[in-house]
Amino acid sequence: MSSADLDVKVPDTALAREATQLVRDTASDLIYHHSRRVYYWGSLQGRNRDLSFDPELLYLGAMFHDVGLDKEFHHSGHRFEVDSADAAKRFMQAHDLPADSVRRVWTAIALHTTPGIPEFMEPEVALVTAGVEYDVLGIGYDDVSETDRATIVAMHPRPDFKRRILAAFTEGIRPRPETTFGNVKADVLERYVPGFERGNFVDTILESAWKE
Repeated sequence: MSSADLDVKVPDTALAREATQLVRDTASDLIYHHSRRVYYWGSLQGRNRDLSFDPELLYLGAMFHDVGLDKEFHHSGHRFEVDSADAAKRFMQAHDLPADSVRRVWTAIALHTTPGIPEFMEPEVALVTAGVEYDVLGIGYDDVSETDRATIVAMHPRPDFKRRILAAFTEGIRPRPETTFGNVKADVLERYVPGFERGNFVDTILESAWKE
């Protein structure tokens, strides 16, 4: 089977093609194929939820959402989600996209590891997270047909994906452990980085400079 068998397509625009080539040239095969799958899963979930979304904006969100894991950002001091969102923002602004489009994609990327919020926002924001949650966590696994699932994985394989994506998360975040406070990536470092101690919200309150 091929993409011709799917109801959703990658946008056939110059902007989408340039974004594809950029990520293909700079990211690992793991991140490239994961990002493409995120677009497909997000699009299919958008159809399932009867959401009207801009395929090009969803594609940009999907393709850029993990670029902040790259080593060039390891010492930025920012959450990798913000580095990813900022990279997408620079790309879009260089192509003179409207400010609202840039905002939607930035927000979609920045919030893609923050469950419970994106689903209530604009469709592009909700669907980047839905695509990520499908590919990484298997949330809503049966919402996509077995046929569509097999077609997408044939185009963008996921060999040993669970182990390899966790390794990519670890490598991308290990140099900036402080950025995991209050978010899911603390789970990754706690599991794979000896000596890592997650920040505790309660301790932060109790140990603050306030006397009471």
